Amino acid sequence: MSNISNNLKYLRKKKGHTQQNFADIMEIKRSLIGAYEEDRAEPKYDLLKRIAEYFDLTIDEFINEKISDSWKPKPKSTGSNLRVLSISVDQNDRENIELVPVKASAGYLNGFSDPQYISDLPKFQLPLAALRQGTFRAFEIMGDSMLPVQPGSVIIGEYLDNWNEVKTGETYIVISKNEGVVYKRAGNRFRENKDLKLVSDNKVYDAYTIAADDILEIWRAKAYISTSLPEPAPDPTMETLTQMMAQMQKSISQLNKN
Repeated sequence: MSNISNNLKYLRKKKGHTQQNFADIMEIKRSLIGAYEEDRAEPKYDLLKRIAEYFDLTIDEFINEKISDSWKPKPKSTGSNLRVLSISVDQNDRENIELVPVKASAGYLNGFSDPQYISDLPKFQLPLAALRQGTFRAFEIMGDSMLPVQPGSVIIGEYLDNWNEVKTGETYIVISKNEGVVYKRAGNRFRENKDLKLVSDNKVYDAYTIAADDILEIWRAKAYISTSLPEPAPDPTMETLTQMMAQMQKSISQLNKN
């Protein structure tokens, strides 16, 4: 049986609930509790989160720990605490770079801490000195919010276990419950119980914030792979020259005021 089925049965009984009692608390059918405890099905993310919170556990603890009378919980995660991270290695015991394609990004929200899910992802190695120290994962991005990085590019990120190291202006892959997998520039430093501002390089898109407790993982962008080669810079037009002159005049005027 999986940890989920064993842990659910143990914790339910420890609380003194019947399957029907607990199903009523979770507002689901009793037959679902039976299916989860018999390992015939697994709860979806939202229900998994509610169950873990009810028993005062993190999702990682509920999924990955074997909970019993002798089990002791680890300190709750904060911006500076280590988090559970599943990785895969090659035959020489070197960490792989797992690739999360766009079509797999939704599943990543449920499987990011599941060793089996991670081992099933496509994986590769790159012989680059900058990618030898640390844990790296690659994410395919879509959309044009981070131009000139083109849609379909693959961002290689370094795992950030201490979120307090997030620096304003640097780019990150941020995994969150509501936004999923996004590649953005940090608009502020990470602060526990505060919002993190995410900024697009394409100014057509407005910046927005996500709550700290909505974040699952942060990966610092280290490199990217793209099959879209850059186009030559276009010759300046009268319109762009006018805009440049206006910006210069504005800058000079600001300097004179100071």
